[in-house]
Amino acid sequence: MSLFSRIVSYSRRHWWRILIAAVASIGVGAMDGAFAYLVEPTLKKIFAGKDMFIFTLLPVAIIFLFALRGACRFTNDYFMRTAGQLAVQDVRNQIYQRNMGLGLGFFNRNPTGVLMSRVLNDVSMMQEAVGNIITGLFRDGFSAVSLLTVIFYRNWKLALITFIVIPLTVLPAQKIGRRIKNLAKHGQEKMGEIASVLQETFSGIKVIKAFGLEEREIQKFFAINRQFYFFTRKNIKYEALSAPIMEIITSLGIAAVIWIGGNDVMQGRMSAPEFFSFITAMVLVYTPIKRLINAYNAMQRSLGAAERVFEIIDEKPEIVDRPDAVELERVSGNVALQGVSFRYNDDYVLRNVNLEARKGEVVAFVGPSGGGKTTLVSLISRFYDPTEGAVLMDGKDIRQFKLKSVLRQIALVDQETILFNDTLANNIRYGMTDATDAQVEAAARAAFAHDFIMDMPMGYETGIGDRGVRLSGGQRQRICIARAILKDAPILILDEATSALDTESEQMVQNALNNLMANRTTFVIAHRLSTILHAGKIVVLDKGEIVESGNHEALLALGGLYSKLYEMQFQD
Repeated sequence: MSLFSRIVSYSRRHWWRILIAAVASIGVGAMDGAFAYLVEPTLKKIFAGKDMFIFTLLPVAIIFLFALRGACRFTNDYFMRTAGQLAVQDVRNQIYQRNMGLGLGFFNRNPTGVLMSRVLNDVSMMQEAVGNIITGLFRDGFSAVSLLTVIFYRNWKLALITFIVIPLTVLPAQKIGRRIKNLAKHGQEKMGEIASVLQETFSGIKVIKAFGLEEREIQKFFAINRQFYFFTRKNIKYEALSAPIMEIITSLGIAAVIWIGGNDVMQGRMSAPEFFSFITAMVLVYTPIKRLINAYNAMQRSLGAAERVFEIIDEKPEIVDRPDAVELERVSGNVALQGVSFRYNDDYVLRNVNLEARKGEVVAFVGPSGGGKTTLVSLISRFYDPTEGAVLMDGKDIRQFKLKSVLRQIALVDQETILFNDTLANNIRYGMTDATDAQVEAAARAAFAHDFIMDMPMGYETGIGDRGVRLSGGQRQRICIARAILKDAPILILDEATSALDTESEQMVQNALNNLMANRTTFVIAHRLSTILHAGKIVVLDKGEIVESGNHEALLALGGLYSKLYEMQFQD
């Protein structure tokens, strides 16, 4: 119930819609009760009293009554479902906002497709259920109460017989509901796996086709999709069982009422119109109760999805601002790592790293794969916090400052060119959304991107497609460099910025990088040593520790790991 209450709590902001729906629900329930109650006096006047006027008005009254009931039902459904839709919209906004606030470690642990499935599929299941649940509680609840009132008013003894069978439906409903909840949760997990396979397949379609492995990926998708079907089939089975079980149990009450009530009529203890009024109310009351049980099943599906949604919403960010954190004003660019160690779980990735970079200095990180280079620059960006030690900017621990103000000091150009399905201009101004067109153009010129941009059909307003698919590798990288130039941060991180380019593109990008690096403290991760020969300081990392440090000539003379890496790349 606490989980359900949490779902419903999102509807409080839309209380006026729920209030209108509740009033309309009372109208629907009142119509149902009035219809059942008026059966007895109407039949008496028509058949016993031979009242032709009432008989003549009866068709008109029935049409009017059902038209009014229909208007109330429409009002109830519309306002209640829109309230549910708005509530779930708030849930979707909150889970997306929460995702954006979580650290890189969370995204490394969870596949992209699974996270997408929670935002889309799980929240959609909540959306479907919330509308049905709230609608059922109000409309069908009021209808059941009004009809039960008529039943007890007409004949309380027969009403008790009718009412006795209703609790008998609770136990099977609970058992079926629990099964539906568990199956819904596992089914949504399989849907997340399907989304993950789709995301991987579509993003890696070039590799799949290059190796001719379409059939293998198809069979992989078929297998996961079939597993999802198994859960869905069981869910359908239990939902299909719900209605027959309900009807069988309620038939016991109907049969008993007909037998006892019929005897009362034949023995004169009850009139036929009273009996028909009672039977009408009794038959009608089972309909909203049946819908309430269906709403209960929907609620269980919703709870299964909600557990997965609230797991994300309740996830605690690994990187948070301290309560006394302050804004970090623009730094000069001095960066230091003091006794920094970092581990994932129990495995150390960095151990006792001490490093200093002065304003405007270029520091390059080289070493074997898995040596900790990317983790080290991630600590400077505060994507992670060190397990031990501290990262300093201008002599102050960056954990003293608000995360966003720290990130404003840093521009990143990654080996994976991340561009968005937007215009060239908007991709350049991504790090400075209020930049003018003149500032965007100046950044593009500095990145040697202006000329190819002007060759585009709509210049800076040209859309570049998903991930910049309409651009070459060198063009994408220069757009990323222009974005970093426009941000104008005092600290720059280059992670293999030219690793995937041909010679001509690399030279153009390198020229753009030289403009970007001017007067900035720059950290460069490089596997191709030719790109960092000019660095003022080259740091060699191996197994998470700094094993060598110095300029190119000094490290070659040392004859250590750097010298071996250099010889391997330049042995020809």
